[in-house]
Amino acid sequence: MIFVVRECVTIKNENGLHLRPAGKLVTVANKCSSHVMMTCGEHKMNCKSLMSLLAFPVCPGDEVIVECYGEDEVQALERVVTFLKAL
Repeated sequence: MIFVVRECVTIKNENGLHLRPAGKLVTVANKCSSHVMMTCGEHKMNCKSLMSLLAFPVCPGDEVIVECYGEDEVQALERVVTFLKAL
């Protein structure tokens, strides 16, 4: 059975999730051993893949759901959510 933790975050960056913050998010996510996924609307993105994050626009004010599962899912969720809230 897979244990998934998730949290909803509103993107406050005035430019949304563009190249520079997306690259930093990939760095944060890759420090975790868990799978880190983000859903925005109908689109699900792998936070460990820059191409996945840039494939769909994440605009200012969008609500995203961050989901983590694996060995360190709670810590991974905390790191990614903290990063997104600081944008």
